[in-house]
Amino acid sequence: MANQIDQIFSALADPTRRAVIERLAKGPAPVSELHSAHDMALPTFLRHLNVLENSGLTKSKKNGRVRTVSICADQLKPLDKWLDQQRDNWSGRLDRLAQFAQDLERTKS
Repeated sequence: MANQIDQIFSALADPTRRAVIERLAKGPAPVSELHSAHDMALPTFLRHLNVLENSGLTKSKKNGRVRTVSICADQLKPLDKWLDQQRDNWSGRLDRLAQFAQDLERTKS
């Protein structure tokens, strides 16, 4: 699972790939549409799509001459679980810190 999370974070580390994921959250799109929103050469953009597909975040299907890309939202579940654990961990720490600050303030009064 750690390797999968590493791949997802790595894939999402790039702003172009995050923009593609945000667009695909609205629904599948042909590569030409996805590429038109980015000012880069097509081969460079295709490398971004390959990173997303290799991480499992997207899949593509070719119909005739058109390749359509769609998001694989289920692949985000391990990341969501990890983020929930981190959120719980830090929330508890911040609650204890707030309590400590309140106790410290009371002892000063």
